[in-house]
Amino acid sequence: MRLAARARGRTSPNPMVGAVIVKNGKIIAEDYHKRPGEPHAEALAIARSGELAKGSTLYVTLEPCRHLDKRTPPCTKAIMESGIERVFVAMKDPNPKVSGKGIDELRNNNIEVIDGVLEDEAKRLNEAYIKYITTSTPFVILKVAMTLDGKIATPEGQSKWITGEKARRLVHRMRSSVDAILTAIGTVKTDNPELTARMATEVRDSGNPIWNPKRIVIDPDLETPATYKIFNIPPETIVVMKKVNGGARTGESVEIKKSLLQAKGIKFIEFEEDKADLRWLMSRLGEMGITSVMVEGGSSLNSYALNAGIVDKVMFFVSLKIIGGKHSYPAVGGKTFRRLDEAHSLKDVKVKWLEDDLLIEGYL
Repeated sequence: MRLAARARGRTSPNPMVGAVIVKNGKIIAEDYHKRPGEPHAEALAIARSGELAKGSTLYVTLEPCRHLDKRTPPCTKAIMESGIERVFVAMKDPNPKVSGKGIDELRNNNIEVIDGVLEDEAKRLNEAYIKYITTSTPFVILKVAMTLDGKIATPEGQSKWITGEKARRLVHRMRSSVDAILTAIGTVKTDNPELTARMATEVRDSGNPIWNPKRIVIDPDLETPATYKIFNIPPETIVVMKKVNGGARTGESVEIKKSLLQAKGIKFIEFEEDKADLRWLMSRLGEMGITSVMVEGGSSLNSYALNAGIVDKVMFFVSLKIIGGKHSYPAVGGKTFRRLDEAHSLKDVKVKWLEDDLLIEGYL
């Protein structure tokens, strides 16, 4: 699993997979899937082991594939031809093209298969892949940095820096592990952010630059100035905006601005209602092959995402600071609230200290 995790943020829309081959109590080969279109972990490890693979045991984090409609050959065939006698599989592949079929093929060819070993840990490793392959929508993480009294900014919008450097570095590593970051016009206008993973200095795979996710900005009236960073530095930016009904002078100016931004490579998703439907948006992002999204917005977007039911996991960074003020911005705003017996609640919660900040993460 540690091998598989080395490719975090690199394999989308494929899962992260690690493989280890053992013979006579010793590891003879190991490898992991690095990028879509490249050989799978099992095939790489088998190639490394050569003739030594005969009579060995393979440990793999995900069920070996057997289908042909992909860019790489089926791993079950490589396993059978290698002479491997036993395979430990952490979890079945939720992809209906594979699920159970790879294990059955190996067993039908007299290879012993033990499945479900550390299954829960394996599912956590590939939680985004599982959500995407079973629902065609991305796995959504809501990230919030707030003070001890639940504020994310002062009344005038000051938010730099609520948390310390260690927490911020972790956020940048999180950015480098997802396909896209979702924010809204309020955050962009206030901070003019880059929304990149520039502080994620750890290079997981030697020689590879840090992965920067796509930026998705909900900007209904295309208010973001064309000079802002999200339009002028990599990576790709997608603007979610209200469809312009032609004719009006303001509509014409928005269309001109949109055309200029399109010439710079900016992409657009348009909606016709008064407000972007986040469930609809997640479906559209899924159609674009985006498997994971991190929400980094303000009070309103945080509330909207939770109430829309799109959030799978939350990560709250809590600073040991108190700023007070009834007009300071709360972590989750909005005009509606939930009574205590209907409140959003978490399961599988983890708590971790990051120097002077506390990270609380869990699943809705």
